[in-house]
Amino acid sequence: MNNELLPIGSVVRLHEGVKKLMIFGIRQSNLEDDLEYDYIGVLYPEGNINNNYRYLFNHSDVEMVFSRGYEDEERQIFIKRLNAVYSSRSFK
Repeated sequence: MNNELLPIGSVVRLHEGVKKLMIFGIRQSNLEDDLEYDYIGVLYPEGNINNNYRYLFNHSDVEMVFSRGYEDEERQIFIKRLNAVYSSRSFK
């Protein structure tokens, strides 16, 4: 797992992307193909339009970070726990 996951609320642009995306979730699964992704995002500044406008992507897909989301001690604890869970499991 990437230890440098961006916090929710971060605004990014993907490689070859036209629109910015705002991250609203990390370590997300695609229910259609059971693949896991680092992030799920919505169009910025529009936000959540509907399920057709939610995008799963990985940290390596991010070309530019425009703004980092809010980070505090609670997030640090969450990331440590998430790292522990993912380091103890094997993934596809």
